[in-house]
Amino acid sequence: MYQEQLQTLIDSYLPAEPGQDAIRREFASFISQNSDCLDRGNATGHLTASAWIVDPRRELALLAHHTKLDKWIQLGGHADGDPDLLAVAEREALEESGLVVMALDVGRVFDLDIHEIPRHGPTPSHLHYDVRFLFAADSEERLTISPESKRLRWIPL
Repeated sequence: MYQEQLQTLIDSYLPAEPGQDAIRREFASFISQNSDCLDRGNATGHLTASAWIVDPRRELALLAHHTKLDKWIQLGGHADGDPDLLAVAEREALEESGLVVMALDVGRVFDLDIHEIPRHGPTPSHLHYDVRFLFAADSEERLTISPESKRLRWIPL
């Protein structure tokens, strides 16, 4: 069952700060209580996967100016039923930037975040339970901007 796979993934997260352990517990509770935790149809919220992309020297990070949210964020998106969140994050990175990325710390979660997505058209506000992974990519490669973003930019860390 994919809920066990997701729980194992969430358990791999090693919080850097004490408050992050509470977020990990919220994820675990959400997953165990929602068999549709990977689907956008869950009106409360759903799991998403993000790619924090850094250059090989870990001096720069790639951010996207998101079209709908009108803010700078990491690349990522909806799981749409796929329990392999690492693969989802990698796919989203390619779709949103054109970059081929290499996972760092494979099999481990880099960060967890729960944030509200505001109402947009017919979609009511809901929560994204965002599982974030760390990737590396060449900052000299040509970027391809998807319709989901206004701009992409490498920023100094």
